[in-house]
Amino acid sequence: MPFSNAITRLFGISYPIIQAGMVWNSGWRLASAVSNAGGLGLIGSGSMNPDILREHIRKCRAATDYPFGVNIPLLYPEVEKQIRTVIEEKISIVFTSAGNPDTWTHVLKQEGIRVVHVISSSRFARKAEASGCDAVVAEGFEAGGHNGREETSSMVLIPAVAQAVRIPVIAAGGIVSGRQMYAAMCLGALGVQMGTRFVLSEEASSHPDFKTRVLHATEGDTSLSLKSLMPVRLLKNRFYEQVSAAERQGASVAELKNLLGRGRAKRGMFEGDLEEGELEIGQGCALVKDILSAAKIVENIWAEFRKTRANPLSCNPEVS
Repeated sequence: MPFSNAITRLFGISYPIIQAGMVWNSGWRLASAVSNAGGLGLIGSGSMNPDILREHIRKCRAATDYPFGVNIPLLYPEVEKQIRTVIEEKISIVFTSAGNPDTWTHVLKQEGIRVVHVISSSRFARKAEASGCDAVVAEGFEAGGHNGREETSSMVLIPAVAQAVRIPVIAAGGIVSGRQMYAAMCLGALGVQMGTRFVLSEEASSHPDFKTRVLHATEGDTSLSLKSLMPVRLLKNRFYEQVSAAERQGASVAELKNLLGRGRAKRGMFEGDLEEGELEIGQGCALVKDILSAAKIVENIWAEFRKTRANPLSCNPEVS
């Protein structure tokens, strides 16, 4: 049953469930599958040059008649070309992250594009609102990939951001279930963005070995790393241990960049090198125990959300 609130109306979707634009994980197959299921699929442009991004946009448009968007990390060197590509391809929804929203929001808004920015603090949320963003994603410390230096957990960040801005708030960070979605909306969010849960989907473009490694992860298997460079949550492996040792020894930013090198994320998540690759994933991986189709994931999340909303204490029989 379709649901109506400010987020579903903003994007023209049935359910306020958004699939994060994850580097090396979220190509056109995943984005179109989520959109076809009633959520909002996002193409993750962080692993794409402009020509590849254009190809994914066109394939996604051919695979779904429903709204989808593109996530653009603003820290990448080809961001201007990517912005030009989404404008030329008449994309109507763009999520930006890892950068200053003042730089590109007005350019996108002039083209009639709805813009959402990912933030990690109330201060950045207010800045995104002032820049003209239509909504913000409040991404807690639990999230995978690039993260905020503040290390504020979702339980604190979501209500703080909801109180700080008037535009709609989308919750992210550790959310992989319908019960967590309900909790996030109780805290002031109007929708959720999920990355880790959709990494463990059949349509995710990541390597099967990476999916299997994520599937068997438990609490404590991830850690926030590279804080002096660009904070990122990683699964612990040989590469993570090398980075941790360098940080403990006081490595400079230049030394950390040299250790990171080029193509580490592709090597890990896309090519399946589970020891020397960069394996980005959120803490929520400890709660996910299956690999499902994107449609089934959306269906399950929404069914659990509705069940919890109907009887919030059903998940805790000890509370009366």
